[in-house]
Amino acid sequence: MRIAVAGATGNIGTLTIAALQRDGHDVVRISRSLGVDLVTGDGLDAALAGVEAVIDVTSSNATDPAETVAFFGGATRNLLAAEERAGVSHHVLLSIAGLHRVKGNAHYFGKREQERLVAAGPVPWTIVPATQFHDFAAMVASWTEQDGVTTIPPLLIQPIAPADVADILAEVATGTPQGSHRDVAGPEPQDLVDMARRTYQARGRTVKVVPTWSGLFGPDMAGDALLAGEDARIAPTTFDEWLATL
Repeated sequence: MRIAVAGATGNIGTLTIAALQRDGHDVVRISRSLGVDLVTGDGLDAALAGVEAVIDVTSSNATDPAETVAFFGGATRNLLAAEERAGVSHHVLLSIAGLHRVKGNAHYFGKREQERLVAAGPVPWTIVPATQFHDFAAMVASWTEQDGVTTIPPLLIQPIAPADVADILAEVATGTPQGSHRDVAGPEPQDLVDMARRTYQARGRTVKVVPTWSGLFGPDMAGDALLAGEDARIAPTTFDEWLATL
């Protein structure tokens, strides 16, 4: 199959492309750095020529709800419109498990708009909600680390290996559109604070990790809000196995 990956140069995009190519598929990379701009639509029609399925793993670093809605909304509208013109038969969106249980997080505002547009759009679709990745704790810690100290929200998550997510996305894209896919998650729940401490240890670094809630992560994300649903598809790689690769 000829499959396009939007967000091709990011971590998940790169892994998804590798999974697709491993299985013999022809992959088209969609990224602004490669001359295809989802925000403006420039280059999309040419990129999608002959494409049968699109996997959207784009992301945004915006921290304002209006900005995230504008980015995901605009990019998704442009992508879906170009897919319709090109005759794409399957749009696969990577989303977030628990997205509709968390109301205050800015990123989630944009992802909900993205899901809404895909579900109401002209292209047959599958939305794949995934839990946070194994490297999520390290990413969050990097945002506040200063002078050997970092703050981490005391979240309970069920982390999944990025490579496992990529494998699932590649599998889904080559199948028939499913609409809402069940959650995909890692094998076991983890405390984010503990994950950060263990990640630093695995990387040979000494950083004091202080649990605290912040503006980005409010108490509405506490408890089981970020855990996978009961019927979740459980990916094989544990957090300990991922740590061993660092």
